[in-house]
Amino acid sequence: MSADESRGEFIDTNILIYAFDRSAGEKHRIAVDLVRRLWSERLGWISLQVMQEFYVSATRKLKLPVDEATLQVRRLGFWRVHRPLVDDILAAIDLHQRHSVSFWDALILRSAQASQCSVLWSEDLSNGQRWGNLEVRNPFAGQSPR
Repeated sequence: MSADESRGEFIDTNILIYAFDRSAGEKHRIAVDLVRRLWSERLGWISLQVMQEFYVSATRKLKLPVDEATLQVRRLGFWRVHRPLVDDILAAIDLHQRHSVSFWDALILRSAQASQCSVLWSEDLSNGQRWGNLEVRNPFAGQSPR
C-alpha cells in the first residue's frame, strides 16, 4: 500500500446524509465541503455497510427518489470501498464487547482500521478518541474538516 493510500480518511454514513440534506444548514455545508475534499484529494474511504446505510437513510429520511439514491450509491462505488470479511465481523464483535460501542459503530471502526485510515469522520463516536492509529473526528465539533 502506498503512502497516499495509508493516509486515507473514512467517512461514516451520517456525514454523507448531511451532505445531501439541504435542510441541515451549517452541517450540510460542512459535510459537502468534507466530501468534496476527500473526493478531490482521493483520500476518501467508505465500506459496503456505509453504502447500504446511505441508501436506506437517503430513501427513508431524506425521501430521495430510488433512482437518485441508486445513482448516488453508484457514485460512492468510485471511492475506495472496504468489503468486510468474516474476520472483520469477528473483530467488530470484539470491539463491541470490550469497548461498549454499538455493533454497527464497531464495524465502522473495524472497516476504517482495516483500510489503514488515519481519520474516521463521524458524529456518532467521541471526537478526538483514538483507536490505535485511527482518530475519530466530528466535523461539526468546531474543527475544520481538514
